[in-house]
Amino acid sequence: MRLGLYFDMRNPPRWRRPWADHYARWLELVEEADRLGVDSVWLSEHHFFEDGYLSQPLAFAAAIAARTRQARIGTAVMLPVLSNGRLELGVGAGYRVPEFEAFAADIQQRYDLVEARVREVRRLWADGRVVPGPVQDPLPWWGGFFGPRGVRLAGRLGMGLLAAIPELVPAYLAGLAEGGHPPSAARYAQPWNIVLADDPDAAWPRIREHLAYAWDSYGRYLVEGTGQSAPPPVDPEQMRSEGSGVGERGAFFMLLTPDDAAEFLRGVVARIPLEETFFWSSIAGMPEDLEVRHVQLVCTELRPLVADLRP
Repeated sequence: MRLGLYFDMRNPPRWRRPWADHYARWLELVEEADRLGVDSVWLSEHHFFEDGYLSQPLAFAAAIAARTRQARIGTAVMLPVLSNGRLELGVGAGYRVPEFEAFAADIQQRYDLVEARVREVRRLWADGRVVPGPVQDPLPWWGGFFGPRGVRLAGRLGMGLLAAIPELVPAYLAGLAEGGHPPSAARYAQPWNIVLADDPDAAWPRIREHLAYAWDSYGRYLVEGTGQSAPPPVDPEQMRSEGSGVGERGAFFMLLTPDDAAEFLRGVVARIPLEETFFWSSIAGMPEDLEVRHVQLVCTELRPLVADLRP
C-alpha cells in the first residue's frame, strides 16, 4: 500500500503564523517527508476561506515538484511537465455555492461540468494541441466523489475512486461497465482524518480545539449562499469516540499510534481493495511540534508497517 500526506495549508486567524513563514515551513516539511520516503503528497483546493485554505494548488504543486524528487503529487490541476511524470490528477464536483458563483458556473450542473471538462482535457492531450503534453500516458485520474452519481461518473470516465466506501462499490463498478472499462480497472484510494502521535491521550488536549475549528468551518462554508442555517458546533470528543467512520460520511477523527493505524488499515483492506491512503498533514494550525512528529511517524514508522499490505 502507498502512503501519503494531504495538505490544505490552513492558517486560522486564532493561531496565525506569518504567511511567508507558513508556506516556507510547509515546503521544508514536504521536502523532509520526501527524503523520508513518503509515497505521495496530495493538495486540496478551496476558495474564500478565512484561513487561507489552499486556493492555488497549481502554484504550490510546482513548488513541491521543484523541492522533491520521488513523491507523487496529487492535485486537482495539471502539472505534468514540472513533476516529470509524478502527477496524480484528482477532480471533484465541489459543493460550495460562492466558489461556483465566482467562476460564473451553475452548481446544479456540476457533474455535467466535470464530465465535459475531463473529456475536453483528454481530447486536447490526444490531438497534440497542448504542448508539451503529459509525461505519463495514460495519466492517472482520480474522482473525489462520495455519492452514487459522482461515483458512477468516475467509473464511466475510467478514473480511480478517492473513496474507500464499500457501499459505493456497486455504483462504481456499474460506471466502469458503462464506460467500457473492465472491473480490473477499478482503483481505490482514501484520505483519512487521522493524526499519529507517540502518546495520543497526551496529544489530544492540544489538538481538540483545532479539530473543532476545522469542522465547524466546513459546516459554515457548506451552507454559505444557500439560505440554510449553519449546523450546530461539532463535539470533538464525540468525533473521536465514534470510531473509524468507514462506510459513513459523518464527521470522525482518529488520533492513533502507528501500530494502531496499521491495524486500522489492515481492517479497511479486508473490506475494500485500497491501494493508496493519505492522512491530513495537520489539523487547522495545530501545534508545530505535533505536526512535525505526525509527519515523521507517517513516513518512518507507519509506512514500513503497511508497505507490503496488499488488497
